[in-house]
Amino acid sequence: MSMPSILLNILWLIFGGFTSGVGWLLAAAIMAISIIGLPWARAAWTIAVYSFFPFGQSAVRRDEATGKPDLGTGPLGFVGNVIWFIFAGWWLALMHLAWALILAVTIIGLPFAWAHLKLARLSLWPIGYMIVENS
Repeated sequence: MSMPSILLNILWLIFGGFTSGVGWLLAAAIMAISIIGLPWARAAWTIAVYSFFPFGQSAVRRDEATGKPDLGTGPLGFVGNVIWFIFAGWWLALMHLAWALILAVTIIGLPFAWAHLKLARLSLWPIGYMIVENS
């Protein structure tokens, strides 16, 4: 990871990143406790790590990154995302949108607001995505 990404990630933790990461971990824990939610728990855990340190990484669709469809990018992934949206996606997206609005008030907060908006989109429909390092 480059030095600018490291510095941005440190500032990110102060400006809402820690809170959003904890929200994702809470979603993962709730899904894991329910046993039925284990597939969603894994996705939430992966995005929690991304939510703690988003700079220097990107969320991309797995079928675009690998060049072949899989279980999470097909019809089952669609059903999984609908279930995710109902039980966890909307409140995680609201959390990210609230942080984005707060941070967008200042020029310094704009990059962090943009990162929260990207995470809000990912919060609504996370299955079928993977986190990759930026090149």
